[in-house]
Amino acid sequence: MGLLPKSMSKAAGDRDDVLRTIAGMDARDRAIAERIHAIVTEAAPDLTPRLMYGQPGYFRDGQVVCFFRSGAADKARYSTLGFDEGARFDGEDRGFWPTSFALTRMTPRTEEEIRALLRRAVR
Repeated sequence: MGLLPKSMSKAAGDRDDVLRTIAGMDARDRAIAERIHAIVTEAAPDLTPRLMYGQPGYFRDGQVVCFFRSGAADKARYSTLGFDEGARFDGEDRGFWPTSFALTRMTPRTEEEIRALLRRAVR
Protein backbone atom coordinates (compact mmCIF):
# COMPACT_ATOMS: atom_id res chain seq x y z
CA MET A 1 0.00 0.00 0.00
CA GLY A 2 1.43 3.40 -0.99
CA LEU A 3 1.61 6.57 0.99
CA LEU A 4 -1.04 9.23 0.66
CA PRO A 5 -0.15 12.08 -1.68
CA LYS A 6 1.36 14.97 0.25
CA SER A 7 -1.68 17.22 -0.34
CA MET A 8 -4.08 14.58 1.03
CA SER A 9 -1.83 13.96 4.01
CA LYS A 10 -1.63 17.71 4.74
CA ALA A 11 -5.41 18.10 4.43
CA ALA A 12 -5.96 15.24 6.88
CA GLY A 13 -3.46 16.80 9.29
CA ASP A 14 -5.15 20.20 8.97
CA ARG A 15 -8.57 18.64 9.64
CA ASP A 16 -7.17 16.84 12.69
CA ASP A 17 -5.71 20.14 13.98
CA VAL A 18 -9.15 21.74 13.68
CA LEU A 19 -10.82 18.84 15.49
CA ARG A 20 -8.21 18.93 18.29
CA THR A 21 -8.70 22.67 18.68
CA ILE A 22 -12.47 22.24 18.91
CA ALA A 23 -12.05 19.42 21.45
CA GLY A 24 -9.93 21.73 23.63
CA MET A 25 -12.53 24.50 23.83
CA ASP A 26 -14.69 25.13 26.88
CA ALA A 27 -18.02 23.27 26.91
CA ARG A 28 -20.18 26.05 25.45
CA ASP A 29 -17.80 26.97 22.65
CA ARG A 30 -17.05 23.31 21.91
CA ALA A 31 -20.76 22.52 21.49
CA ILE A 32 -21.18 25.43 19.08
CA ALA A 33 -17.95 24.71 17.18
CA GLU A 34 -18.82 21.02 16.79
CA ARG A 35 -22.17 21.96 15.23
CA ILE A 36 -20.54 24.59 12.98
CA HIS A 37 -17.98 22.02 11.82
CA ALA A 38 -20.71 19.45 11.12
CA ILE A 39 -22.85 21.98 9.25
CA VAL A 40 -19.93 23.21 7.14
CA THR A 41 -18.78 19.72 6.21
CA GLU A 42 -22.37 18.76 5.34
CA ALA A 43 -23.51 21.92 3.53
CA ALA A 44 -20.19 22.80 1.88
CA PRO A 45 -18.17 19.57 1.59
CA ASP A 46 -15.69 21.15 -0.84
CA LEU A 47 -14.37 23.47 1.87
CA THR A 48 -11.14 22.40 3.54
CA PRO A 49 -10.86 22.81 7.33
CA ARG A 50 -7.63 24.40 8.52
CA LEU A 51 -6.62 26.49 11.51
CA MET A 52 -6.66 30.24 11.00
CA TYR A 53 -4.98 32.21 13.79
CA GLY A 54 -5.42 29.14 15.99
CA GLN A 55 -9.16 28.81 15.35
CA PRO A 56 -11.20 26.74 12.85
CA GLY A 57 -11.32 28.11 9.32
CA TYR A 58 -12.82 26.64 6.17
CA PHE A 59 -11.05 27.30 2.89
CA ARG A 60 -11.65 27.03 -0.85
CA ASP A 61 -8.72 27.37 -3.25
CA GLY A 62 -6.57 28.84 -0.48
CA GLN A 63 -9.09 31.55 0.46
CA VAL A 64 -11.03 31.63 3.72
CA VAL A 65 -14.75 31.23 3.15
CA CYS A 66 -15.83 31.09 6.79
CA PHE A 67 -14.35 30.74 10.26
CA PHE A 68 -15.27 30.21 13.89
CA ARG A 69 -13.78 32.20 16.79
CA SER A 70 -14.18 30.91 20.32
CA GLY A 71 -15.65 33.47 22.67
CA ALA A 72 -13.42 32.21 25.48
CA ALA A 73 -10.31 32.54 23.29
CA ASP A 74 -11.24 36.16 22.59
CA LYS A 75 -12.39 36.79 26.18
CA ALA A 76 -15.80 37.74 24.76
CA ARG A 77 -19.28 36.80 25.91
CA TYR A 78 -20.06 35.33 22.49
CA SER A 79 -18.36 33.25 19.82
CA THR A 80 -18.18 34.42 16.21
CA LEU A 81 -19.07 32.83 12.90
CA GLY A 82 -17.46 34.94 10.20
CA PHE A 83 -17.23 35.03 6.43
CA ASP A 84 -14.21 36.23 4.49
CA GLU A 85 -13.01 36.98 0.96
CA GLY A 86 -13.69 33.45 -0.29
CA ALA A 87 -17.43 33.78 0.42
CA ARG A 88 -19.36 34.67 -2.72
CA PHE A 89 -22.00 36.97 -1.29
CA ASP A 90 -21.02 39.86 -3.54
CA GLY A 91 -22.44 38.07 -6.58
CA GLU A 92 -25.94 38.67 -5.22
CA ASP A 93 -25.83 42.31 -6.38
CA ARG A 94 -27.35 43.50 -3.12
CA GLY A 95 -24.47 45.82 -2.32
CA PHE A 96 -24.05 44.41 1.19
CA TRP A 97 -23.66 41.02 2.87
CA PRO A 98 -22.86 39.53 6.26
CA THR A 99 -19.28 39.25 7.46
CA SER A 100 -19.80 37.95 11.00
CA PHE A 101 -22.40 36.82 13.50
CA ALA A 102 -22.31 36.53 17.30
CA LEU A 103 -23.23 33.08 18.65
CA THR A 104 -24.14 32.21 22.24
CA ARG A 105 -25.95 28.93 21.51
CA MET A 106 -27.15 26.78 18.65
CA THR A 107 -30.83 26.25 17.97
CA PRO A 108 -32.46 24.41 15.05
CA ARG A 109 -33.34 27.79 13.52
CA THR A 110 -29.75 29.04 13.92
CA GLU A 111 -28.47 25.88 12.25
CA GLU A 112 -30.83 26.35 9.29
CA GLU A 113 -29.79 29.98 8.89
CA ILE A 114 -26.12 28.98 8.93
CA ARG A 115 -26.78 26.29 6.29
CA ALA A 116 -28.52 28.87 4.10
CA LEU A 117 -25.63 31.33 4.49
CA LEU A 118 -23.11 28.62 3.59
CA ARG A 119 -25.05 27.63 0.48
CA ARG A 120 -25.01 31.29 -0.61
CA ALA A 121 -21.32 31.67 0.24
CA VAL A 122 -20.11 28.70 -1.81
CA ARG A 123 -22.25 28.80 -4.93
